Amino acid sequence: MKNKLRLTKQWAVIATIMVACTFSVSSCTDDFVDLNTPPNQISEGNIDVGLLGQAFARSQWSGMLGLHWVFQIGENLFADLYAQYFATTAENFDSDQYVEVGRWIDLLWTQFYGTGARELSFIETFTSENEGLELPNALAQIWKVQLYHRITDYWGPILYSQYGNGETTVAYDSQQDVYMDFFSTLDDALAVLNQNRGGAVFAGHDQVYNGNVDSWITFANSLRLRLAMRIRYVDPAKAQAEAEKAIAAGVMTDNSHNAMMLTAAGSENPHTTITNWGEFRMSSAMESLLEGYDDPRIGVYFSPAKDGDSDGDGSPFEGMRNGLPRIQKGAVLNPQFSDMGPMWLPPRRGGTDIRVMGVSEVYFLRAEGALQGWNMGGTVQDLYEEGIRMSMTESRIGADMASIDAYIASTDLPSAPQDSWSTPPLSDIPVAFDSGGSAERQLEQIITQKWLALYPDGMEAWAEYRRTGYPKLYPIIESQNPRVSASEVMRRMTFVSSEYDNNAEATQAAISLLGGPDENDTRLWWDAK
Repeated sequence: MKNKLRLTKQWAVIATIMVACTFSVSSCTDDFVDLNTPPNQISEGNIDVGLLGQAFARSQWSGMLGLHWVFQIGENLFADLYAQYFATTAENFDSDQYVEVGRWIDLLWTQFYGTGARELSFIETFTSENEGLELPNALAQIWKVQLYHRITDYWGPILYSQYGNGETTVAYDSQQDVYMDFFSTLDDALAVLNQNRGGAVFAGHDQVYNGNVDSWITFANSLRLRLAMRIRYVDPAKAQAEAEKAIAAGVMTDNSHNAMMLTAAGSENPHTTITNWGEFRMSSAMESLLEGYDDPRIGVYFSPAKDGDSDGDGSPFEGMRNGLPRIQKGAVLNPQFSDMGPMWLPPRRGGTDIRVMGVSEVYFLRAEGALQGWNMGGTVQDLYEEGIRMSMTESRIGADMASIDAYIASTDLPSAPQDSWSTPPLSDIPVAFDSGGSAERQLEQIITQKWLALYPDGMEAWAEYRRTGYPKLYPIIESQNPRVSASEVMRRMTFVSSEYDNNAEATQAAISLLGGPDENDTRLWWDAK
């Protein structure tokens, strides 16, 4: 890690361009003659907005873990399981039993800081030190908040303000300080973007909004709302202020605003690769909700089990419990349980874009805020129901309005999976909003529907589960973690071995920022309910 952090600007430029030319969805062929020069002839004067755009595209792709194996070890085998979107069938995947596999989590850390964070850091520094690049800098700042909030929500204290300082020791920032900086960073970036409404930046390279400044403004406001809600149990006054600021400035209101990262041949949605490996299947939690609610999304989210209706409940969609011991797992389980839906199965070569943030999430965030009495521009029930409606009308779902209205009014309850573990229904809440219920019951409804709408974004779903305790997920079958029992929740990832080896002094100091030991059961700063 320390060697990577000591890269000079010139080498950072070269590394960025080489990686962008190799992996970006945009071609670098036309620029190859200019770029194919010895390192000592590369100068900052050779870098233009087009090349910065290529670097920005790469920071989007790598920062969101677009490379399939990085995504699998970094998100699918941790957050996706701890959010209980999936359970693993592979014998050697112990993370489903709350084992933090050190080599996996270490690779996630080094890949993030060695690719997405490094490229973004160069863009941020270069655009701040050169005149006329305020707009690219503002976009980089917003993307920085998007990437780093996912990382701090894994670990808590992280390398942030001192990353790229060129020193052999890089200090960590506390999660509280990181979050407070997120809000001020969004303020600064939005001030620039609001002065350039109707404009474009990184057009042809930006893989989310194709450089549309107005779209990025809406996304940044919506991101502020997400982060505000994340801290509401630890700093309710700040949370309310930031949430209401986001609403006043304008957040996503329909699916045309969704932040979707483009995919194409050579840069596919990583799910379309890892599903081919046959190592995970639908969870029992998903089965209980989707089948019990007769949810129209079930056939989009998942595929019928190849063995059909093995549990005799009349449905071919089958989920399995998390945390099976190795001896009970293996490829023999795959045909018995449901794989992901067709859009995530090979041979999809692009076309299944990666959702960064969607409007359905924004409506559920607003519903939760309204539940606290905040000014969210609507009632709790109306915002809750619109969140469901937006999820159902996404292009990938396309449910008809009659089906959506029937679902929203449904009093159906989660069902028992009818499995060998005698698993009960996940909860007793219906879809129909319980207007006479307690605030906590209404919160459970909001977050349960939000969990369904977020699929398959396990990072966000796991964060919200830790923050709120909803949906009420099943205990895992068996835990191998002495700090986290089968009925408890994995709260965070521990600091990685490469940091203890190469950045030892700072890593030891970071433990004092945790408020507890460097263990999986130590709560993050915002995890204060």
